[in-house]
Amino acid sequence: MHKKETTLLHSKIANEMMNYINTYIDSPINIDEMALEFKISKFHFQRIFKEQMGENIYESIKSIRLQKASNLLLTNQASTISKIASQCGYSSSTSFLRAFKQRFEQTPKEWRKGGYKDYSNKILNVCSSISLIGKNDICKEPNIVKIEKKVAYYIREKGHGNNSNKSWQKLKAWVYSNNIKNYFQIGIYHDNPIITKPQDCHYVAAIVIDEKDILKESNLPYFSLYSGLCAEFSFEGKYEDILTLIQWVYHYWLPSSGYEATTIPSYIRFFKNDYFDNSGTFVAKYYVPIIFT
Repeated sequence: MHKKETTLLHSKIANEMMNYINTYIDSPINIDEMALEFKISKFHFQRIFKEQMGENIYESIKSIRLQKASNLLLTNQASTISKIASQCGYSSSTSFLRAFKQRFEQTPKEWRKGGYKDYSNKILNVCSSISLIGKNDICKEPNIVKIEKKVAYYIREKGHGNNSNKSWQKLKAWVYSNNIKNYFQIGIYHDNPIITKPQDCHYVAAIVIDEKDILKESNLPYFSLYSGLCAEFSFEGKYEDILTLIQWVYHYWLPSSGYEATTIPSYIRFFKNDYFDNSGTFVAKYYVPIIFT
């Protein structure tokens, strides 16, 4: 198999595994079965995942479970901590408490009582309050929309912000080289950037096209973009404002919204993208996959 074909296959394996983890995060994740499905050994399967994602598969599973728990603790105030632990795939409350404290430097109870604000502010290196954030012009009520299935060609990076400009310029070259006319740009947060240190944050820059326009030959991997219910937030401003918006969505809008965030990554659709066209600003819509509770 040629190097290009091998790289694309490895990307496909890692992406399908991430989709599987996000979908079945509340259940035991059987790596042996997944390796069997791709007709490769468990060792080879784990090596491919780490090569593509920059961390081993168990670290990814743990991170996704704890990010889901951090949301549920805020949105599901009536649920006990034990129930939330179970919803996130933990068979033992003790192991959940230990993992949560190691990740967020506080107990789930402390997080629920307001510790999430201090933790997030420390990640973003800001000092803000609910009244200050709530008055920000970019923080407005969303539209609830249903997203149709699309295909995304992408470049993945770990350490969000380090290579964003380079990634988007490569995608621009890819668009021009393949003479693509109908497309739009999205940035996908595989990790929530308001509770994940920038150097640990997985980010995907992608060009989205219709399924009927899939390229038979491409040097970029692709996956199917999530289709389903989303909260859609309009946005315009600088990049730092995007993080302020995300913080407001997760910490203030979501807990009182009557909706629950899923484990499917949130993403931004750009109408102006300074990384792509040097427009000097960002005009976008931010999408959070949700379920009605």
